[in-house]
Amino acid sequence: MPAYDADSCGDFDIRIARDGTWFYHGTPITRKPLVKLFASVLRRDEQGEYWLQTPVEKGRIRVDEAPFTAVELAVSGEGRAQELSFRTNLDEWVVAGPEHQIRVTPDAKGDGWAAGPRPYVQVRAGLDALIARPVFYQLVELGESMAGEPAGTYGVWSRGMFFALGSVDGSLQGGTGT
Repeated sequence: MPAYDADSCGDFDIRIARDGTWFYHGTPITRKPLVKLFASVLRRDEQGEYWLQTPVEKGRIRVDEAPFTAVELAVSGEGRAQELSFRTNLDEWVVAGPEHQIRVTPDAKGDGWAAGPRPYVQVRAGLDALIARPVFYQLVELGESMAGEPAGTYGVWSRGMFFALGSVDGSLQGGTGT
């Protein structure tokens, strides 16, 4: 079977808002099965652009922050054997670990820490879920200080990986798991 390169259809007037709501021509898409279908063909290229891509066509879309939102946290086990499972706004579950890393970055607007850190969990290659504030607070409650270097790192364990959330002194490490 021959390989097909998707032909670009240009920009689709689709936007994913910071809260995970999808819009078409400025109107929210309220049918979750339709949003899930679109999300199943969502890709991100090397330049950071988001595309809806089928084998025969693709169109660029806008994403305000991240294409998904992590809205629920389930915890099993404890210590290094702990597993942190996140449910996205589209009911997809991912378990934080080597393939689904947690990362925390400073405020995307460059306002320093005024608006707080931006926590994410990777859902698929190049596609993250912004961890909702209440879920991030749950992570912080589960956190612990990591002994060793860098001193004072505060974070959580999942599938044997330690994910830095910040530091004991309140600064942000900005890294992924170790």
